[in-house]
Amino acid sequence: MQRRNVRPALRALRAKTGSLLLAPAAIASAMALITASPANAAVLWTADPASGAGAFDYTACDGGQITTTDWNDGHGDIFSINKPAGINRCEVAGAAGRTWSNNSTYWWGYSFDTLTDDAQTVFQWKSWGTGDQQQQNYPVLMKVEGGRLKIWYVAPGEVWQLAGSRAWSSGTWHKIELGITTRSDTTGSFALYVDGSLVVDQHNVRTWDDMGNNPRWGTYGSTITDVNSHVWLDDLKLGQTRADVDQLTENR
Repeated sequence: MQRRNVRPALRALRAKTGSLLLAPAAIASAMALITASPANAAVLWTADPASGAGAFDYTACDGGQITTTDWNDGHGDIFSINKPAGINRCEVAGAAGRTWSNNSTYWWGYSFDTLTDDAQTVFQWKSWGTGDQQQQNYPVLMKVEGGRLKIWYVAPGEVWQLAGSRAWSSGTWHKIELGITTRSDTTGSFALYVDGSLVVDQHNVRTWDDMGNNPRWGTYGSTITDVNSHVWLDDLKLGQTRADVDQLTENR
């Protein structure tokens, strides 16, 4: 709430009580509630395009290009992740300065666009380690495939379970809100909203592998090695609740 709304709020309080008879501590508490901006209070990290690839922990894009650009469409600077023909992936991963842990809840919000309706893997909750070090290579994974956005739960033993899907249009900005509650047992959960609509709310799943996990965004898949695949990210942020990263409240 803007500061200009504080005085009317206090006048209304006086009208109800006859006079303002609050203790100083109570007044301070009331003022904090009036002036707080809860939508921004718990944003833990944002991917700043001014930092380029340095906004992330690392990249997996040998032979590709990770840059920033401005389409002059009101979004400002955005991340451009370009996988040319001849390689199978171009991804950014992690969040600079942040670590990830079990028994936690993470929400990511961002706007996302793809060059084609077949960008294949566009998000991985990727496990650290390889081979026998992992029970799950990627517990949660999203694909743009055949004109649909699909979200998968991949259980131990590489058991793929389609959790949800919805129609996808390339060449259009889509608003993504993805939440994962991490558990190394089967009490974890994840949820996905696209353009404000719930796609999946999955519970009783294992979402934290033996060596931990980290997020990846981009385009990856053996079936698209021979073609160019290009994706764009805007306003990527991390919070602890959906409200922290709600893309539909953004002014952009």
